[in-house]
Amino acid sequence: MAPPNNPVNSILNRLRSSSLDQCFDLCKGKFSVKGCPLLYDVPSNVSFRPFSLVCNETKSDAPFPLVQRVKALSHKGGFLGFNTDEPSDSVVNSLGRFTDRKFLSIFRFKTWWSTQWVGTSGSDLQMETQWVVLDVPEIKSYVIIIPIIEGGFRSALRPGNDGHVMIFAESGSSHVKSCCFSSIAYVHVSENPFNLMKEAFSAIRVHLNTFKLLEEKSLPSIVDKFGWCTWDAFYLTVEPAGVWQGVKEFADAGVSPRFVIIDDGWQSINNDGDDPNKDAKNLVLGGEQMTARLHRFEECDKFRKYKGGSFLGSNALSFNPQKPKTLITKAIEIEHAVKARDKALQSGATDVSEFETKIKKLKQELDDMFEGEGSGLPNGNRESFDSKGDDFGLKAFTRDLRTEFKGLDDIWVWHALCGAWGGVRPGATHLDCKVVPCNVSPGLDGTMPDLAVDKIVEGGIGLVHPSQADNFFDSMHSHLAESGVTGVKVDVIHTLEYVSEEYGGRVNLAKAYYNGLSSSLSKNFKGTGIISSMQQCNDFFFLGTKQIPMGRVGDDFWFQDPNGDPNGVFWLQGVHMIHCAYNSLWMGQIIQPDWDMFQSDHVCAKYHAGSRAICGGPVYLSDSLGCHNFDLIKKLVHPDGTIPKCQRFALPTRDCLFVNPLFDNKSLLKLWNFNKYGGVIGAFNCQGAGWDGKVRRIIGYPQCYKPVTGSVHITDIEWDQCMEAAAMGEAEEYVVYLDQAESLLLLTPKSNPIQVTIQSSSFEIFSFVPVKNLGPIAKFAPIGVTDMFNSGGTIQDLDYNETEAAAARLKIKGGGNFLAYSNVAPKTCYLNGTEVAPEWSADGKLKLDLPWTDEANGISDVVFVF
Repeated sequence: MAPPNNPVNSILNRLRSSSLDQCFDLCKGKFSVKGCPLLYDVPSNVSFRPFSLVCNETKSDAPFPLVQRVKALSHKGGFLGFNTDEPSDSVVNSLGRFTDRKFLSIFRFKTWWSTQWVGTSGSDLQMETQWVVLDVPEIKSYVIIIPIIEGGFRSALRPGNDGHVMIFAESGSSHVKSCCFSSIAYVHVSENPFNLMKEAFSAIRVHLNTFKLLEEKSLPSIVDKFGWCTWDAFYLTVEPAGVWQGVKEFADAGVSPRFVIIDDGWQSINNDGDDPNKDAKNLVLGGEQMTARLHRFEECDKFRKYKGGSFLGSNALSFNPQKPKTLITKAIEIEHAVKARDKALQSGATDVSEFETKIKKLKQELDDMFEGEGSGLPNGNRESFDSKGDDFGLKAFTRDLRTEFKGLDDIWVWHALCGAWGGVRPGATHLDCKVVPCNVSPGLDGTMPDLAVDKIVEGGIGLVHPSQADNFFDSMHSHLAESGVTGVKVDVIHTLEYVSEEYGGRVNLAKAYYNGLSSSLSKNFKGTGIISSMQQCNDFFFLGTKQIPMGRVGDDFWFQDPNGDPNGVFWLQGVHMIHCAYNSLWMGQIIQPDWDMFQSDHVCAKYHAGSRAICGGPVYLSDSLGCHNFDLIKKLVHPDGTIPKCQRFALPTRDCLFVNPLFDNKSLLKLWNFNKYGGVIGAFNCQGAGWDGKVRRIIGYPQCYKPVTGSVHITDIEWDQCMEAAAMGEAEEYVVYLDQAESLLLLTPKSNPIQVTIQSSSFEIFSFVPVKNLGPIAKFAPIGVTDMFNSGGTIQDLDYNETEAAAARLKIKGGGNFLAYSNVAPKTCYLNGTEVAPEWSADGKLKLDLPWTDEANGISDVVFVF
């Protein structure tokens, strides 16, 4: 009997017989695309094979339409490989050279974080480059080179001499060696840079079959909601009373969070020399916990001691909102004293007794402050006790939070991929675990010095054996799920690459851990309850994202420069936006981009808020207790804790791809996105800082921190990238609303670009809405509720009646000032069935004040009859 027909295998077989001409050619040391030379002096040991000759013939779990799509475009891509004489666990080889050609790239500037870089030569690349896009105007196209996974090796690009592009392949274990690579990098060509990303990562997904695209996954429930994260409010001092106080402050102000993330500080951790059954005491600042390990999977004593009902009712316990700041201030004083001592030692001082005395005194003062404040729980009891049962601990706390704050849908907690920063303490749990020394890859030599890396290398990682990864994650997550926790922020992900020597290399170790994590997510958190963080490396995206649907696309929000530049409070914010915007180009193919939290009372809070309004992901803050700008928050968040979110994730406009919006003195960062009934462009002045490869860190460029002039046009929006938006891109006329200027413009696709000057650390949001002709005279276009940064996101539904009684019917979410364009005054207007009189002016502004009604979820029905 013939074997049953497998449609996926049939497609993969047909890939090999495609009659379409291949776009790439490697001949006599020259790598060309459509006849245009791309790389010169390609070594003779480098090979190129078309996609159709390499694609894996084993069963693919990719959806049938996705495989069809990849098959139809298979002639546009292929694989680069190379051979060496001797097997090795790390190999560097040239792929050829290019000069005088613009490129856009993403490189790792820390173990965990990646960012944008541009240049014109292979020698301009940075170490640990994750991909590079070459501009090929000769054929009006773009080419991407993506180092990928092959066997037990992962790869990255790096600069070579004289324009050479070097590829670095490594296994992470001296026991895993190879000398033959046939598909270590993927290349693809497209006339559209946004199609290029989608097509290339789709092809790699089908080829590797180790990850899934965003389009294949469900999103977490928090993606269109407002939340609060505890990190910047408490650091490691987080406790139930403080969390309660924080949620209450938002609720009392009328912007209830729909989710809370209890960040680092809730776990049961201690150091190797501590009593193995007791939590480390009085930790405050990030860094102090980085050599500590989990000694149990349940919550630490601060949360275990919580007694159900402690903050409910008339006898609810009080909490001093100044407590966290007081503790943090004292801990910073200690940190400065330690740095002063270390600086004296480095300068050759032999007697530092005065420093030691001061440090000891300050530490005692901190301990006294902890004891004096108590625990915020009954009797201030700080002794360990048996708190098992539903009326104590995290389970009781989450139940009480939801009882008091009705709209709180999700409570998430933080943990490191390996448990805690230092992993799991050997012998403390039922799992096979040992402390593994860390070996940092040579590929990271050119990256930024990092306290976190230094600390982890200092202490090693308590690694649970990869064969028990399923058990490990389920042990953590099942307890959390039973305790009312609905998701996790998984951090410190890329430590795995440090400890893979004895475990078959970084690829095999990663597969074991990511498979265990994925299984636990499916079992305990509906398969979607996760934000991945400190994960911005190709290992993670190609091996760890079969289940994970969302992750950070920027590094941490820094409210000030950790290196001491006083102007960093301003310029670091623009750097953050650049990280997020350009990383979304590739990460957004695989996960929902998360732009991270910020603080609403920060000097650049409005700047951050503008970007979050159109980023297309969740909006969440890390405000300290009592430190909120509620007027600003209410421009982002509805009273019910939902947000007027864009339809997809924001991306840089095409004219921003090969420029440097951080320190070229002339370029704005422009982001495009869609609302349901219009397009949006955000223009941000990010000039003033950026990467310096010589000093290996991000520095200020004060000469660039000044106003920048640029232009915005309807065609900056990539209308064809969204099926639902494509028709809007063909409109004959648009109304444009400038959020910050509060002005309306009427334009056509043939109009000149809008010229705009943006001040430093400032922005403008442009909402483009197609104008609809209603009847013989009326023209209409709804802008939305202009009290919100993303006014267009407030329009839930729009329907036009073009018959005799020309009318526009809208459903609008939000209370406040609704604005539309209309060239004539409407004959009649109805608000929730009642006739009302809107305000119309000759400049076309049609205004209506909308109520917020909880019973209707803030949605108003509006009809304009013309």
